[in-house]
Amino acid sequence: MTATLDAAPVERWSVPFHRLFRAELRWIFRRPRTLIVLGLLALIPVIIGIGLTIAANNDAQAGGGGGGGDSLLTAAAGNALVLPLATLGVTLNLMLPLITAMSAGDALAGESSVGTLRGLLLAPVSRGRLLLMKALGVATFTLAAALLMAVVAMATGLVINGTGSLFTLSGNTLSVVDALGRVALAAAWVTLQLWAVGAIALAISACTEHPMLVVVSILAGVVVSSVLLLLSAVDWLHPFLLPQSWTAIADILRDPIPADQLGEGAIRAACYVVIGLSLAYARLSTKDG
Repeated sequence: MTATLDAAPVERWSVPFHRLFRAELRWIFRRPRTLIVLGLLALIPVIIGIGLTIAANNDAQAGGGGGGGDSLLTAAAGNALVLPLATLGVTLNLMLPLITAMSAGDALAGESSVGTLRGLLLAPVSRGRLLLMKALGVATFTLAAALLMAVVAMATGLVINGTGSLFTLSGNTLSVVDALGRVALAAAWVTLQLWAVGAIALAISACTEHPMLVVVSILAGVVVSSVLLLLSAVDWLHPFLLPQSWTAIADILRDPIPADQLGEGAIRAACYVVIGLSLAYARLSTKDG
């Protein structure tokens, strides 16, 4: 009996991270609203492409000059290369940050509201691994969203305009491979901006049990930042605002590609990622459920 009581203590087992991450991805991509959002994102480039084609045909029949409107959207009419970047640029201003906030809100605040986060915090999983799992889940979702829009937009542009319509804004014609490379670069750059939004959203999500509060906070932040960028009186603040370089996505369509604004935007986004995840970890490490 004594030998039984003095037996070696039961080892504290740890769940392999790849199993946690795989379970997180299943949880994300099996939710009906996730599939609905991805379906709607896939429809956006198709609608834009068809709309621009109809508008261009109407202008041609009316003999109009076709001026005005957003520069990227105007250039996307008849250009299969511009359509993916125009779609990403337009949705980056509001829609993509909102769905990123939705995913980050569900990751922590959503699970906290239904009580499942407490179980994860009590499980043999460190707070850092838990946050990493949630952050990678949000990052994977945003990457999938950006790539889906880019692929559908590229396919839509090629179907409507053909492979001979891959022109840069500098007037050079690209091969399909080179065009795909530029679209992939644009999708990667947009994804990095969304990771920055997601990191801030995770920090907010770690502080509340209401996912809608996360979405509203990100929406307010994007709108306020966009307004501040229009005010020259606070130009000292502009370098610190994440949307400052979002219009630089059009530089990917130039020859050669100017790297100053794109690089500045990437560095700014990386700083937001570090700050947001640090704040999220600071809150999560002191959270008791």
